[in-house]
Amino acid sequence: MRRLPQPVLDTIGTLARLGLAAVWLVSGGVKIADPGQTYIAVQAYDVLPQALVRPAATALPLLELALGLLLLAGLATRWVAGVSLLLLAVLIAGIAQSWARGLSIDCGCFGGGGRVAAGQTQYPQEILRDTGFALLALWLLVRPRTWASLDGWLGWGRGKKPGNSGEVSDDYPTSIAEGNR
Repeated sequence: MRRLPQPVLDTIGTLARLGLAAVWLVSGGVKIADPGQTYIAVQAYDVLPQALVRPAATALPLLELALGLLLLAGLATRWVAGVSLLLLAVLIAGIAQSWARGLSIDCGCFGGGGRVAAGQTQYPQEILRDTGFALLALWLLVRPRTWASLDGWLGWGRGKKPGNSGEVSDDYPTSIAEGNR
């Protein structure tokens, strides 16, 4: 099978990084702008003890904004992608458990959230959407190299060829996952 050229892969990675950054920045920004509604949305999932609802409703938008800013800058991309993937798995599980338990809620992923009338839920669409975002994170976890990133400027995510007097090489795999492609 023929491998895509490096510039194409870097462009795909850049689009994934900026797309996921936009998701986190919009989601976190909307939530932090309306903390009361975020509290209602977290509470509606009915999975946390009451004492943890407010801390979770406060921490979630801050985490989302931090992930978005780091991705926008392209700093620690692989690590941020890993945290993003974990957070998306938790969010998908939260939506799935709400659906399985017969709760009628809006996920509150991009503002709003809380109880809705029966039949107004959109669980399949929300899970599918978040799975798409998880695929972006997975791409960046496996292949974090992108254009216009602080990682690239700092030389992170690039390997050194053994026996090559420490020269940095753009095409040398930096992980097992990259080497197996």
